[in-house]
Amino acid sequence: MAGIIEKTTVGHGNPFKVNWWVRFAWAAAFLYVIYAANYLDVSWVRFIGGLSNGADFLGEMVPVNFSRWKLLVGNLVETVEIAVIASAFGIVFSLPIGLLAARNMMPPWITWPARVFIALCRSFHPVIFAILFVKAVGFGPLAGILTLIFASIGFIGKLFAEAIEEISLKPVEALRASGAPFISIIMYAVVPQVQNRFIGFSSYQFDANLRNSTMVGIVGAGGIGGTLFAAFQRFDYDFLAAILISIIGLVMVSECISLQIKKVFQ
Repeated sequence: MAGIIEKTTVGHGNPFKVNWWVRFAWAAAFLYVIYAANYLDVSWVRFIGGLSNGADFLGEMVPVNFSRWKLLVGNLVETVEIAVIASAFGIVFSLPIGLLAARNMMPPWITWPARVFIALCRSFHPVIFAILFVKAVGFGPLAGILTLIFASIGFIGKLFAEAIEEISLKPVEALRASGAPFISIIMYAVVPQVQNRFIGFSSYQFDANLRNSTMVGIVGAGGIGGTLFAAFQRFDYDFLAAILISIIGLVMVSECISLQIKKVFQ
């Protein structure tokens, strides 16, 4: 038996050959991480000091101040309204744009402009879009709504187009052979195959819009973000803690609602 194993090993060589290119790549990546950390002044001393400063910061948040609950509730309602309106329009616009971007349903001269538009919507962080829209339409919820509409199109449009490209084309070809119009092909051959995924995309984007609506307010695009930023600038940390707790509670409620919506459509 030992002779057979020896012959097999000699005949086939080492089955676990060393890939020196992969090892070189890992070594180069490790060296670059060290260089980047040194260049950016990332150090263990600063991290330890940050833990102490963070503990002091958290200590100033206690006890939590909910005395201005009317202002808090009003800002939360505005934040939800921004997220709901932006999600509704973003989902509606993403449907045709995602369909136009699907390469198995549309010719290249249609898909490329649609994909370029989706890429533009995904190119910038929502805060950057918020700054641009605040400059264009002024401070307030409208800038936040426009910001999150573009963010929704960038996310849902891309995933919806990819979902359409992964469908089975047999139902599509069958309806085309029977002479069905294009709208009927979309409604009866495409939508049933991507409906559940699209509902998942939409619910996730609503959660993202709810979180982002609290963030774009920092630059004046409405919502509770402006109040949060003002509290931070005034060193009003106890009220800041109340705002953060309220945002966490809002996101958790949104998550529960999203789960119930998914159960209804499953």
